[in-house]
Amino acid sequence: RDVLGSRGLGDVYKRQVYKNMNKMRYNILLAGCLFLGMGVTSCADSFLDVESKTESTTGTFYKTEKDAYRALIGCYDGWRQTSSAGSIGFYEGSEIMGAECFAAGGNGDGRGLQAVDRFDISQSPADLNLYEGDWKNYYAGVYRCNELISREEQIEWAATNSKRSVYMGECHAIRALLYFDMVRLWGNIPLFTTPVNENREPSDAKDVFAVIFEDLKYAAENIPADAYPKANAAMNDGHITKYAAEALLARAYLYYTGYYGSEPEGVTKADALAAVEDVIASKEFSLVSEFKNLWPAASAGVAEVGDTKTLYGTYAGDGNSETILAMKFTSSQDYNGNNDGNRWQVMVGMRGLNAAPYGKGWGTMSVDPAFVSEFKSGDTRRSASIIDWEAEGITSLAAFGDTYRDQREYTGYTIKKYSPLCYADGTSASKEDGSGDFQLSNHQDYVIMRYADVLLMAAELGSPKAQEYFDEVRKRAYTSEGTLSANYSQLPVTKENIMQERRLEFAFESINYWDLLRQGVDYAASKLALSEKQVYSGGIVDFITISADRIRTTKGLSQIPYNQITLSNGTLVQNAGW
Repeated sequence: RDVLGSRGLGDVYKRQVYKNMNKMRYNILLAGCLFLGMGVTSCADSFLDVESKTESTTGTFYKTEKDAYRALIGCYDGWRQTSSAGSIGFYEGSEIMGAECFAAGGNGDGRGLQAVDRFDISQSPADLNLYEGDWKNYYAGVYRCNELISREEQIEWAATNSKRSVYMGECHAIRALLYFDMVRLWGNIPLFTTPVNENREPSDAKDVFAVIFEDLKYAAENIPADAYPKANAAMNDGHITKYAAEALLARAYLYYTGYYGSEPEGVTKADALAAVEDVIASKEFSLVSEFKNLWPAASAGVAEVGDTKTLYGTYAGDGNSETILAMKFTSSQDYNGNNDGNRWQVMVGMRGLNAAPYGKGWGTMSVDPAFVSEFKSGDTRRSASIIDWEAEGITSLAAFGDTYRDQREYTGYTIKKYSPLCYADGTSASKEDGSGDFQLSNHQDYVIMRYADVLLMAAELGSPKAQEYFDEVRKRAYTSEGTLSANYSQLPVTKENIMQERRLEFAFESINYWDLLRQGVDYAASKLALSEKQVYSGGIVDFITISADRIRTTKGLSQIPYNQITLSNGTLVQNAGW
């Protein structure tokens, strides 16, 4: 089939990266010439020529436009490794640190996730490298991008219909995405824009953001608007488009100005607003008619093995009209280094429990009942976002102690948006034919940017159509089967109302924690702090306490792996509070 396949970039990551990119290595042959008395005294030049005739090396690669495309796929794969091969990962970390979820997990598990949740390493003092895998994966991804960018001028680009601006625009955008995650997690970090291997002192976050903005502007200006038309999403879904770059620029701008309290270099509020207005004006995107149809688990029906039509129900599908950018996965991940699946999705599933259509997992990120109560009557996002165990007949809270003693920090609520799926008999639906491994084969898209976010960012940035955009998102939230709920009432566009709407709209999408921080560390601390919040661990009453002072001390930043500090020979310094 076409190189992008029916799943867009998901399959091409797997097929081309592991088949081709892993062959990009030096083939070193140490040859010596034997001096045998009065015999041979030198070696012919042809004998010393050790260039491989079959494999790509840095000396033979980066010559043609085809090489550039292969390298670009390697960059996409490097980005995906941050989810497929992470230790905690950006998604799970964002949710655990946020106000929607607790760390949870198994009652006998280590307490590393609790350390993340409480911003307190005393929860698990031996966990000195919580984000070790993530740190390595992010910088490996950056290196791939820097390698391609540094080779741009030596590539012989096609004389006609060249994809140069498209490929390089995507590469710059991937680097921006990687740095945007890193700078939010760790603050001041080493900054590399060339492919070098060296210890380097951390750069100020403003300098990292300068590269992020420069890369996103480059992508928006160089990727043609028609490079990846939405009408062809079945073939090109997963590529970063001009519109994805513009939306990400606005997101980065809002985070920077909120968290750091100043204007960044090179981007203004007017630039950010113009970017999202351009996305809207393109008419490429629209809201999916009903909120639940955005998510497989919210749309799913109880089905027999192989009955995918019932299983996926009303799901609008990958690359639907609302998806501006998604990270793509495949179901072929294994334990031999082929990392291409949605590896963190198993963490979301109910602890060891299949309750069709919801599949089992490791029970992390239990949902805070206080957050559940924020959804108003008639708001369809509540049932689409959250599995209510008791209301959906999975179990009663009273029966918990006898039935699910393996669960830590159980609340009776689980994330639905990214819940794994299973068939009626409990068979994992991570592969549609039922042959998948529930731990490895999940491949649901991780949606990075939705059109709803663009509308709300435009409203927040002061668009003349702010009320219209705001109302469009809220009306969809209160619409079921084409009918607007009588409980809907218009709210004025204020910063407070926009932020609350974002909180409900983007629950469990790795957005809300960063929205809290960009309203100020003190504000975030006040919203994240808890005093003896009651949960159930091992079937008995347990309590969670999160100190506001911990958030203030750490400034909401995460632990830098101590191994990296040691390897840096003093150039890296641990973030405050860790």
